[in-house]
Amino acid sequence: MSKIYTRTGDKGTTSLVGGKRVSKTDPRLDAYGTIDELNSFIGLMLSVMDHKAETEENIRWIQQKLFNIGGCLATDTASFQLPDSCKVLAPDVERMEKMIDALTDGLPEQRSFILPGGTQAASYAHVARTVCRRAERLILALPNDAKAPSELLQFINRLSDYLFVLARRINFFSGVDEKIW
Repeated sequence: MSKIYTRTGDKGTTSLVGGKRVSKTDPRLDAYGTIDELNSFIGLMLSVMDHKAETEENIRWIQQKLFNIGGCLATDTASFQLPDSCKVLAPDVERMEKMIDALTDGLPEQRSFILPGGTQAASYAHVARTVCRRAERLILALPNDAKAPSELLQFINRLSDYLFVLARRINFFSGVDEKIW
């Protein structure tokens, strides 16, 4: 791409993958725009995170999956076959569950609600978690012709759990006590 601007969206429309033009207020754009926002917050979290709590490799894998999810949500599957690269599959959900289990191992048992906060990285993880939950709601609210595959929804649901546990683990490894509600 020689120029970042194309001028094709100047009148408030954009193209889905497959060529269909839609309004920039289309629910799909809210959904994949929120996935992009989530990915940005995860990048911000990663930029200040000490990697004792989690590996950069796992977090970069999540970011790659979020790009895939954005591609899935941006594809007009009525006229264009979803590329395999945009699919979220059962093994991806299983990997996320294993990552959650690994993060949970060694943490104190949670007996109360925990107030978001702690270190800067943990706070960003909490923000990312709330953006993830919003993305999930927006994806669930998509009209029938844009419904997301069940594995995608499972992945997003697990990701918010992952981000919560990651925030706890970051604080734990940093010696920051959780604030109980």
